[in-house]
Amino acid sequence: VTFASGVRGVISGLESDIASVVIFGEDREVKEGDAVECAGELMKVPVGFSLLGRVVSPLGVPLDGEGAISGCDGENPVEVKAPGIMARQPVSEPLQTGIKTIDMLIPIGRGQRELIIGDRKTGKTSIALDTIINQKRYND
Repeated sequence: VTFASGVRGVISGLESDIASVVIFGEDREVKEGDAVECAGELMKVPVGFSLLGRVVSPLGVPLDGEGAISGCDGENPVEVKAPGIMARQPVSEPLQTGIKTIDMLIPIGRGQRELIIGDRKTGKTSIALDTIINQKRYND
């Protein structure tokens, strides 16, 4: 959606008489009851190699003071339907956590999502941080 002030947003919730909107921009310019215009399409962001190393807003606007970004490969929608399980690449490379017990007993495939659950103060964050730090060995 686009507000009358030009600020853009995306609808995050709808009720019979209220729309909740996530605002991308200055919220001081938006007031309750302002008129909005529906863009009629999914939210899109610029993509491409020219974005590597740049600091951008959620909408792809440069924030690093290095000027406009040129040469983007196009725009992709933010929300897309995930491919079916058969269309995905098989997980064939292990993710080495650096913790031998985990790597041997519960191998994790690179690209998989993994849930780490446990009580407070049992080392969940340590496992995650050790895994992140250990990637330097395998990705240099």
